[in-house]
Amino acid sequence: MKIAVYGASGYQGKLVLAELARRDIEMVLAGRSAARLEQAASAVGIPGAERRVAGTDDHEALVHALRGCDAVVNCAGPFTSSGEAVVRAAIAAGCHYTDTSGEQLQVKGIFDTFATLAREAGVTVMPAATDGCVPGDLIAHLLAERLGPVEEIVSTHVIVGGGGMSRGSLRSLVETFDAVKAGGLAYDDGVWRLGEPARRTEIRLPGQPEPIPVMAFPVAEVVTIPRHVRVRHVEGLTEAALGDQLNSPITLELIDGLPEGPDADSRRAQRFTYVLDAVAAGGRRARGVVHGPDTYGTTAVIAVESARRLVADPAGPGVLAPAQAYDPAAFLDALAPHGIRWSVEDVPVRT
Repeated sequence: MKIAVYGASGYQGKLVLAELARRDIEMVLAGRSAARLEQAASAVGIPGAERRVAGTDDHEALVHALRGCDAVVNCAGPFTSSGEAVVRAAIAAGCHYTDTSGEQLQVKGIFDTFATLAREAGVTVMPAATDGCVPGDLIAHLLAERLGPVEEIVSTHVIVGGGGMSRGSLRSLVETFDAVKAGGLAYDDGVWRLGEPARRTEIRLPGQPEPIPVMAFPVAEVVTIPRHVRVRHVEGLTEAALGDQLNSPITLELIDGLPEGPDADSRRAQRFTYVLDAVAAGGRRARGVVHGPDTYGTTAVIAVESARRLVADPAGPGVLAPAQAYDPAAFLDALAPHGIRWSVEDVPVRT
């Protein structure tokens, strides 16, 4: 098995390399700069790893960089401006594709643009292999299995600590700022719409005595869940306090002067809770919860596990949501050694 990492020299890319090395999976480091790829290989402790140079503006070079690889993990954001080039090259190279994108509109664009091309090429494309989208999408499928046809699924992301965002994540935020400020897409009766008001203004987290204020937020699983769950409405939420942070001005020049990303101690101290609340047509309710540490480290684990499974246990060609590519409970259980805990439970019906 040989897995390429495009954008291997970035913050998230190096975490993916480290996870591949931990599993002793053969890898190819790919990106725009030979010097930066060499530095990344040295930093991760894999100086002998194969390196291939290609920019997203050179399709033939990018295809050549991916040829002979079984899968690629694309870590080169912002994905909105460059992600499609890597998808297109992977399909042309006959290489399964996944990425670490959390850019909701770009994830939807992959489904809209590449479904037929990937299917005809016999390639599986599974975007958004992140700490949020993959567990959230898999949990949603388990909720639907429990409840049957679903009226509504609400996915709420809450993250505590972590030392801030990486430079790459901040650049993605700048590029997708308008969509983030609008609250992202919501799915309603078969249509994704941008800027729909959130149906909830507060949520009670597991183990918390009081609800917290929430706001609409563009989580990627809003795009993936309706691909495999019969549901009328899906929306994403996060803490309303995040809105104050989003109002703070940030420029690319300012980002360039920041650290590459949170240090190891900050990442170890970070905790996330993702809650999916589902309501069935008859009023039955169920809740799925995912707890874990270190969003960037968990994303690296999930991206590598996603790519590995696409190669070892082919899911079928096309652009797929996580629950279409993997067995939900088996994948979630495989994350347990990395501190990820999950549950799905019925919720008493409100009277």
